[in-house]
Formats: sequence, C-alpha cells, structure tokens
Amino acid sequence: MDSTNSANTGTPDESYLAFWRERHLCTLTTLRRDGSPHVVPVGVTWDPEAGLARVITSGTSAKAAHVRAAGPEGARVAVCQVDGRRWATLEGRARVRTEPERVAEAERRYTERYGRVPRENPARVVIEIEVGRRLGHG
Repeated sequence: MDSTNSANTGTPDESYLAFWRERHLCTLTTLRRDGSPHVVPVGVTWDPEAGLARVITSGTSAKAAHVRAAGPEGARVAVCQVDGRRWATLEGRARVRTEPERVAEAERRYTERYGRVPRENPARVVIEIEVGRRLGHG
C-alpha cells in the first residue's frame, strides 16, 4: 500500500485501492468558521478514476454546513480510515451537491461498499471531494 506523507497523484497501488473497497468506518474532518476541526464518523466511497470521494449526509448536518460555508471554491477536508497499522487518508476540496443523479450515484456506491442500502432521507445530499492528495501506510 502507498506509504507517503506528501502529495501522491500517481496511480495508487492495488493494496491501497483494495483497502478503500473494504468495509471500514471512516472519519471526515471539516473546519468550523473559527478554524477548529470538526471530526465525525462517516461512510466514504472513493472513485479513483473520477478523482472523487463521496460522503452522503443530510443537507442539514453540521458537516454539510461547514462545506457550504467555504464558498464556491470548496472546503478543504480530509477523510480517513484506520485498521490496525493500516491507514489511508484522502484530502481535497469538497462541495455539497444536491443534484438527484449525483446523490443517487453516491447512494449506489455506498450500498456497494457497505453492503446495505442507506436509510431513506429526503434531505440527503452528497459531499463530493475532489481528491488532490492521498496518504497511507500498511
């Protein structure tokens, strides 16, 4: 698996990709208006071909509000997962997307990775992260 502490934009190795396909609870770190970190558990899917990580959430959640507050350029965020000594982080710019087709794609990917259909939520949005850096070890 990739083992780096700097920007890594090349093709990830198969063990890194496999780790992101395994079922793991992750964390999403967003920044509050005062700059302090807000870290919450989430399910994350990563589409390396599109360069996108996705988090489904309610449009009224604090994480969605933090991302929206950053404005059109997007919020700097990180998603991370850990399993023993293995860990992987994806960093990038996030935007809240409400388009039904984008939400449906995020739900489909969530179902694929986590093995269950997300509960019904008419206020659901997707936080899309344009991944610019990936880190990991293991």
